[in-house]
Amino acid sequence: MQEYTSKEALAEEINKTATLFIVEFDDVADKDIDLRLEGVDRTPREMIAYQLGWMGLIRGWDSDELAGKEVITPAPGYKWNQMGAIYEGFYATYNTQSLSELKQLYKEAVSSLIDWLQGFSADELFQPGGRKWAQSTPSNWPIWKWVHINTAAPFKTFRSKIRKWKKLRATIST
Repeated sequence: MQEYTSKEALAEEINKTATLFIVEFDDVADKDIDLRLEGVDRTPREMIAYQLGWMGLIRGWDSDELAGKEVITPAPGYKWNQMGAIYEGFYATYNTQSLSELKQLYKEAVSSLIDWLQGFSADELFQPGGRKWAQSTPSNWPIWKWVHINTAAPFKTFRSKIRKWKKLRATIST
């Protein structure tokens, strides 16, 4: 897993990978955002909704902790082995937006996430124990690792998914 030397380096990687991912949708037709193609496990809408959902979950955990609320990870009513159901919730949340609306929501969420990261001290971000929610699994990851595995890492892997989707889509259009 990639490591970071500063929150600026983490923010730069998130911004870079987020931008590379979302521009892949510039040539996806709005009428195709719900098109499921064999060989790709998500539709374009689901790919963006997944990213929005995870950014929202992480920010929600932190917001709840700072508000003195009990933080339930991954989400109230769900266990870590029920991620498929959580993803279905992400998809349902963003089921009515157009592709341009999804792209705008995504850009706003990335910007907000990067701003949020700037509020952490280096110790909070890079040392285990920066927040209680980050200690919610036996791994006791520092916050940066939670952020990386739910932003920069899937932004990269989902970029290859949307590229594969576009190649498959092109073969059925001709």
